[in-house]
Amino acid sequence: MSRYARRERQELADLLLAVGPDAPTINEGWAARDLAAHIVIRERRPDAAAGILLPPLRRHADAVQGRLAAGPYERLVDLVRRPPWWSPVSNPLLDEQANLLEFFIHHEDVRRARPGWQPRELPADLRAALWRRLPPLARLALRRFPGAVLVQSPGEGETAAGRGGDQVRLVGPPGELALFLFGRQRVARVQLDGPASLTQRLRELRLGV
Repeated sequence: MSRYARRERQELADLLLAVGPDAPTINEGWAARDLAAHIVIRERRPDAAAGILLPPLRRHADAVQGRLAAGPYERLVDLVRRPPWWSPVSNPLLDEQANLLEFFIHHEDVRRARPGWQPRELPADLRAALWRRLPPLARLALRRFPGAVLVQSPGEGETAAGRGGDQVRLVGPPGELALFLFGRQRVARVQLDGPASLTQRLRELRLGV
């Protein structure tokens, strides 16, 4: 595994153990055990992983996740920490591409549910790695947004998304922009400039891919 994705994975696993199975996350209805179970399904249960994205299969995914979440917590976190080599989303060839954003986001899902949290000071190489993934993420997440969104990260670059029309500027560090575009708008520390109706709509839009 490459270093950025691996680092976020290991730090998330450490945090999951530190906070315990019933600690809140910023994902509505999910405690730490539920988030850990979600990760295990994504990497180890292809029969249930499809339900993460496909509503007709969601009941099966929810049932599998519930059973995993009810099991021994330390074992569950160990499965998060040690991904299977055969998984299409965690094998050494694809790990960095498939998992950097995934584990950065879920790490923050746990961190930012704790009182007194503050954004991390990310090293320059991690900021650059996150930024490289943001242009396609922005285009996908905002493909139906009824406006033009200029996504800017000072020192990293900018990219355009949305369907066009009146423009909104979405500005922030790469990690905060990633959180925003993955639907964590309420905890993402970004700046939004543009028509009030559009900026409000963007803050409330159901985002994520």
